[in-house]
Amino acid sequence: MSVTGDLIERAERHSAHNYHPLPVVVREARGAWVTDVEGRRYLDCLAGYSSLNFGHGNEEILKAAEDQLRRVTLTSRAFFHDRFAGFCEGLAALCGKDMVLPMNTGAEAVETAIKVARKWGYEVKGVRPDKANIVVMEDNFHGRTTTIVSFSTDPDARDGFGPATPGFRIVKYGSAEAIHEAIDADTVAVLLEPIQGEAGVLVPPDGYLRQVRDICTENDVLLIADEIQSGLGRTGDTFACDHEGVVPDMYVLGKALGGGVVPVSAVVADADVLGVIKPGQHGSTFGGNPLACAVGHTVVELLRTGEYQARARELGAVLHERLRALIGPAGQGGHGVVAVRGRGLWAGVDIDPTLGTGRQVCEILLRHGVLAKDTHGSTIRLAPPLVVSAEDLHWAADRLIDALAELAGTAH
Repeated sequence: MSVTGDLIERAERHSAHNYHPLPVVVREARGAWVTDVEGRRYLDCLAGYSSLNFGHGNEEILKAAEDQLRRVTLTSRAFFHDRFAGFCEGLAALCGKDMVLPMNTGAEAVETAIKVARKWGYEVKGVRPDKANIVVMEDNFHGRTTTIVSFSTDPDARDGFGPATPGFRIVKYGSAEAIHEAIDADTVAVLLEPIQGEAGVLVPPDGYLRQVRDICTENDVLLIADEIQSGLGRTGDTFACDHEGVVPDMYVLGKALGGGVVPVSAVVADADVLGVIKPGQHGSTFGGNPLACAVGHTVVELLRTGEYQARARELGAVLHERLRALIGPAGQGGHGVVAVRGRGLWAGVDIDPTLGTGRQVCEILLRHGVLAKDTHGSTIRLAPPLVVSAEDLHWAADRLIDALAELAGTAH
C-alpha cells in the first residue's frame, strides 16, 4: 500500500466520517501550492474555504505567530494581555465600528451575533420577552451548531438533529420583498451572506443588499452580514457588502481572520449594539487569546494597504474571463459549463449534469494537479489564495478544460 493509501485507511478507521475528502494527503504548503506525501504538487483552488486568503505560510503571519508563541499564548479573558487592545482597535477601525467581540470559529461568531441581536431586541427595541425572531435566507450556510442547522434548508445539515430551535423565519434569498413581508414587531435582525458560498457562490441581484439595508433601517431591525467566507479581501473589496456601499449593523467574521494559522472569529458592531452584552453573559476561554490576537492584528494590517483587495479584483477578472469562455455544450463551441457566478477570486461553476457530478470533476482535477471542492450536485467552487498568480490561474483553467474533456469522453 502507498503512503497515501495507508494514511487514508488509518484515518478512515479511527475518525468519524463527517467529511468525504478527496484522496490526497497534504504534507506541506507554500503560497498557492501544496505538496502531498508522495511529493506531488497541487494548485490549491479552495484555500481552506477562504481561510487561506493570504496564502499558505505567509511570512508576516508566521512571524507574528512565532514571536507570540515564545511569549504567551493564553491568559483567558480573566485577565488582559498586551495584544488584545491592538487587535480589537485595528479590527474595529477596518470595519468602521466601535467594538469587537472575539471568538474562535465562524459558527461561534454566528451564535454570538444571534445572542446579541436577541438581547438588543429585548433591551433596546422593546420586543416581547422570548418572542424575538430573526429573518434568514433559503440555502444559507452559517455553521453546524444545533441552533444554526435549525434554520438550514439543506437536509444533510438539518435532518436528524432536531428538535429545531425556534425564532427564525426563512425567506427566499435575493428577494428584498420577501424580507419586508417577513418582518413584524418582534423581528430583531436579518441575517444573510452577501454572497452565498456553500450554495454555489450565489451572487444576489444588483441593489439587493442596498434594499435590505433600507428595509432594516426603516423597521428598526439589525442587518447582520455573515462575511466569514466573503469578507477580508476575497471578492475584491474588504467586504462583499462594500460592492453596494452597504454597512451592516454587525459584521460576522472568521476564516481568513486567523490567517490559516489559528481559528479566529469576531462579531464587530457599534457600542449601542454590542454594549448590551455584560460580564458573565457571553464568553470563550480561548476567544481573543494572545496568539489569535497577534495573528488577527497582522491580518488587519495586511488588509489596510488594499493590496490584497486589488489582487482579488484584478486576478478575479482573469479567472472569470477564462471560466466564462467554457460556457456551452461540450464539443459545440463550449466545454460543458452551464453557468459561472462569483466576484473577485471566488467562482461557482455549474457543470452540465449529463457529463457528471461536481465530485467527479474534482476527482479528475486532482489527478491533473488542481484542488477544488464540489457542492450541490454538479457545481464546483474555486477560491484560490489571493497570492495566486495570473499564470497559475491560466494553468488551472487549462486543467479544467482537460478535466471536462476527459469527462465528456467518458460520458460518451
